[in-house]
Amino acid sequence: MSFFRRTSTALIAATPILFASATVFAAAQTPAAPSVADRITNPVAEFAGIDKITGRIITFDVYIDETVQFGALQVTPRVCYSRPDTEQPKTDSFVEVDEITLDRKIRRIFTGWMFAESPGLNAVEHAVYDVWLKGCKQKSDVPPPTAAKADTAKPKAPAANPKPTATQPADTAPDSTDAAPDATDDAPATTN
Repeated sequence: MSFFRRTSTALIAATPILFASATVFAAAQTPAAPSVADRITNPVAEFAGIDKITGRIITFDVYIDETVQFGALQVTPRVCYSRPDTEQPKTDSFVEVDEITLDRKIRRIFTGWMFAESPGLNAVEHAVYDVWLKGCKQKSDVPPPTAAKADTAKPKAPAANPKPTATQPADTAPDSTDAAPDATDDAPATTN
């Protein structure tokens, strides 16, 4: 009986030491969690798209929160993250993709994360077009949306006020729906 008592007393006394050493060993084996600061926020997302009818594969850049039309699809990245070159690549982007239907209605067909390292995981698969993320970039050869708008913006002429008619008194302002249509209604394929 004394042997069992001495052994159990020794085990009870050694338990805190064993627990502490096991905790230190486990902490040494666990890799450090990457910090959020290691993530790089990029202003441009690079996509690839395929037209299944013609077999053409096209690479195109899209600025964050800009919408670009690829065939019948409108692609809008909301964020695009990457890692420094010294780390393992992990490139992802939160993307919204809309389809313009034959009756000219816009229908959301995809909202979610795309991963450049796993393009098949969350690619947009459409009957005619496929779109997937290739990467994120800090710069693009395509001018940013604000620069493109500044280049193509035309000076607006003030809308002429129509002369009052017999049914409209001269002292009332014309209805806003009577004004001339805006000259910029013919917008390019990119929108914000």
